Amino acid sequence: MNESSQKKSSEVDPMRARYEELAELAGSLAHEIKNPLSVIHMNIDLLSEDLAEIDSRLSRRLVNRIDIVRGQCERMESLLRDFLRYTRLRDIDLVSGSLNDQIDMVLRAYQAQAEQEGVDIEKYLDADLPSILLHSDSLQAALMNLVKNAIEAMSAGGQLVVRTYSTRTSVALDLIDTGRGVDDVTVLHMFEPFYSTKDGGTGLGLPTARRIIESHGGRISVQSEVGRGTKFVLEFPIPKRLHG
Repeated sequence: MNESSQKKSSEVDPMRARYEELAELAGSLAHEIKNPLSVIHMNIDLLSEDLAEIDSRLSRRLVNRIDIVRGQCERMESLLRDFLRYTRLRDIDLVSGSLNDQIDMVLRAYQAQAEQEGVDIEKYLDADLPSILLHSDSLQAALMNLVKNAIEAMSAGGQLVVRTYSTRTSVALDLIDTGRGVDDVTVLHMFEPFYSTKDGGTGLGLPTARRIIESHGGRISVQSEVGRGTKFVLEFPIPKRLHG
């Protein structure tokens, strides 16, 4: 290693250590906030039950205000859950597994919601798909976020095409919906933490999904057109021992 490379390495390592320290601190702070927030939420529920037993104009007005506070508590709890999941994605243990099995389990979990929303799920899963290295729980969490978003984007019904296939060096998954789509600005920023176009959204779902996919050595890309739909493409490396 030459002198410039050594200098660059010495500059990067402290920066990485500082980043990891801040990430750990942020995660610990979020966890500490979560505990008292849960207590607040529980007592709000108890207070609401007590007021419900009093039939008066004042009590009804107070219950309405409590409902507003409860809603904000739930939003903060959701934000903290997503934030903790985001900050804890560092080193995960990967084992050989089937991408087909992972997406199939997720689709089964959302089948009832899809039917209720009038969404037809079309599956084209390659039966000869090579295995990849994966962490089942975290990968399913990423896939669930993507499938859930796709279904919610088709509130008037539509079609979700799910396709797996292999290339020379990777295993790929396409998720193509016929929903409302998003504009170019949203596509540009959708993987940024806390960026959201949803009312009450935390803005951490897609960034977390991307971090999970990247922790598998993979990558995610998106194409979208307003009024026509969105296509996500996930690619995962095939272990070298499997493709030589």
